[in-house]
Amino acid sequence: MTTRMSSLEQSSKTPTRSGASGSGQLWGGRVLSGIPALFLLLDGGMKLVKPAPVVEATVQLGYPESSIVGLGVVLLVSTVLYLIPRTALLGGLLLTGYLGGAVATHVRVSAPLFNAIFPALLGALLWGGLWLRDKRLRELLPLRATKEGVEQ
Repeated sequence: MTTRMSSLEQSSKTPTRSGASGSGQLWGGRVLSGIPALFLLLDGGMKLVKPAPVVEATVQLGYPESSIVGLGVVLLVSTVLYLIPRTALLGGLLLTGYLGGAVATHVRVSAPLFNAIFPALLGALLWGGLWLRDKRLRELLPLRATKEGVEQ
C-alpha cells in the first residue's frame, strides 16, 4: 500500500538549508543568526563565571545571586539548540521565552527604554536569521501570499 506524503512531511525530510534562493540566502541567515547568537553565548558564559558586574546587574533587576548560574545554563543550552540546524526551531522558541522574560524584567524595574527593547531586537534578528536558514519556516510563514504554493 502506497501513501502520499504531505508537502510539510516532505519538506521536513529535506535538508532545511536548501531552497530555491541558493547559498546567498543561507549565508545571510547564518550571519543574521550568528550576531545575536554570539552575544547570547557571551552573556550565558558570563553568567557561569559570575564576575562582579554581572552579579550586581542581576541583583539590581531583582533576581537572587543564586539564580545567575541557572539562567546562564538555560541561555547557553537554548542558544546551542538554536545554532544546530536540526534543533534550531526549538532553540528559537526557547530563546523567545528567555528574551520575553528579559523584556518583562526591564519593564518591571522601569529600566531605560533601550534596555527593554534590546532583547526584542535580538529576538527579531534570531527569527529573521532562522527564517532565512530554514526552508520549512519560510513555507510556514511566507512573506507574500501564495496561490497553491506558487509565489505571485
